[in-house]
Amino acid sequence: MSLLIPLYVHPAEDPGAWHRLITAATRTYAVVLNPASGPGTSPDPAFTAAAGALRAAGARVLGYVDTDYGARPRAEVADDVARHREWYAADGCFLDQVTSAPAELPACRRLVREARRLGAGTVVLNPGVHPAPGYARVADLIVTFEGHWSTYVSAFSRPAWTARHPPERFCHLVYGVPEALVPLAVRTARERGAAVSGPVTGEPPNPWAQLTPALSGAQR
Repeated sequence: MSLLIPLYVHPAEDPGAWHRLITAATRTYAVVLNPASGPGTSPDPAFTAAAGALRAAGARVLGYVDTDYGARPRAEVADDVARHREWYAADGCFLDQVTSAPAELPACRRLVREARRLGAGTVVLNPGVHPAPGYARVADLIVTFEGHWSTYVSAFSRPAWTARHPPERFCHLVYGVPEALVPLAVRTARERGAAVSGPVTGEPPNPWAQLTPALSGAQR
């Protein structure tokens, strides 16, 4: 199992979830660190400790960076990437709300190039939908679905171009999954060409506030 884990809750608020995540670190593709919808304005010691424990346990840590679908200035995005590296020793970045149209691909490419120049070894793009085909060659992993389980099971379609890439390049993030169906969500992602997934039972506004049951031994 290869799970992308965006656990958007402070370690002091739910230390048990972070402890379980650390003990199951080897089952993850990466963990997205999100202290304050980004790195925040100053280092958070709780997240520094959590990031260190995750890396020591074998997890890859990615800093959360919002690009606001290309509306944020590139310098601001780059600054977030740099602060994640400096404060939390992030292994890479999770670029959220990225563009998906062909016309915006060059700007996205430049953004990823800048992130790598700043030391991001792994770059994940999250347009949340299937973007233009060229985006799949820009980053290490691309989230081609982010949405509710009800939508995932009823209205998902997979463009033909995705078959030209290995499933390890794609991820599906699904929330609102009934707990008993979490293993099915993981299998469904694989069947739809995504080797990485992140099914959670939570609902908006922050479905990622709880740890996915897929990390527990009972959900294999």
